[in-house]
Amino acid sequence: MAAKKRAKVVRVCFVIEAMTDVRLVEGLAELGHLTLLARQIEGQGEISQPTAVDFEAIRASLSRIRFSFFVLSHLLRRKSRSDFVLAQGYGLAAAAANVAGRMTGTPTVMLVCSPTEKYYRCRLATMADGRAFATAPLIALKLLARFNALVGRQYLVLSQHLSEVVSSHGTHRPIIVLPLYGVDTMVFSPAREGKSSIRAELHLPTNGFLIFFSSRIAPEKDSDTLLEAVRTLLDEGRDLWLVHCSGGFREFQHAASGAGVSHRVIAREAVHPHHELPRYYQASDVCVQSSKEEGLGFSPLEALACEIPVIAAATGGLIETILPGKTGWTYPVGDATQLARCLIAVFENPAEAKRRAAAGRLLVRERFERTMVFEQLRSLVETSVPRSAAV
Repeated sequence: MAAKKRAKVVRVCFVIEAMTDVRLVEGLAELGHLTLLARQIEGQGEISQPTAVDFEAIRASLSRIRFSFFVLSHLLRRKSRSDFVLAQGYGLAAAAANVAGRMTGTPTVMLVCSPTEKYYRCRLATMADGRAFATAPLIALKLLARFNALVGRQYLVLSQHLSEVVSSHGTHRPIIVLPLYGVDTMVFSPAREGKSSIRAELHLPTNGFLIFFSSRIAPEKDSDTLLEAVRTLLDEGRDLWLVHCSGGFREFQHAASGAGVSHRVIAREAVHPHHELPRYYQASDVCVQSSKEEGLGFSPLEALACEIPVIAAATGGLIETILPGKTGWTYPVGDATQLARCLIAVFENPAEAKRRAAAGRLLVRERFERTMVFEQLRSLVETSVPRSAAV
């Protein structure tokens, strides 16, 4: 009887120079042996939450420039230890990984999860002083994007919108649209019990309409528009609560005080995406994504997987998933009045909200299911790696 073939084990090196999501790390670890080559930032971990998988971590507390040289040196010295390199974004570290890939022949792919230049422009718009000086980093970002477009071999992006973003850099390299890390629809699923019991479990108000907002606090996420819409509805006498969970929850609470709505805002630390976050969606009546710019937007997809209605700004990758009249409601970016009207539509039309949320769950299961997404990634990695390289 012929011996059974041993499964191919691929050695993946993931290069990151800013925080990455725990779900992405855990998914990559399933592909084989994972090495995380990470830049450490003081006061911030390189992974959003503790992981439940084994991997090799090589951390360096360095500036971005020095970290890029560290990445280049590491990948050249240990070229026989990696079959496939995945580099986060298209910044300095990605440039170093791409140069190393050219020199060693190791398949190297840039993972683009956000439109970096667009995010930076949002931040520039909030600067009261020193704006002219602050444009220098934007120029550097554009030059790095162009350099990576010339030197890099391939892109992996989360959405069609991000595909258009990297195409604008002048690349003629292959661009694969793959929504890593996907959504686990077994974890993010409709609740089996009523909202009141879930809210009691989470120590949330059991009465009133509950709006959930889980984006990190940054200019591109535009929490100010959401707070303004909430204030409008409270002034009308609406009984509602706004719940927020993120690492910037204190900043959000401060902004809520400035908007005069802190008495109806519950802001908490970020919760684990699998162990706790689904319960917050299930406890909510609607999820809002108020971004000025967005690469894809996983929070709306997770909400829809739980069959919770979604309202999103009509921008970036959000318009690919939140379809008016089908899977949710959209409004013009920064328009608090229209956002308030969308919230009223959800308040007053529960049957329609339920219909759109159910359609949204079907969309998530068809296009964003975690298992399917990582199987496609596995196929990409194994196809890219020469047969003789994997062990």
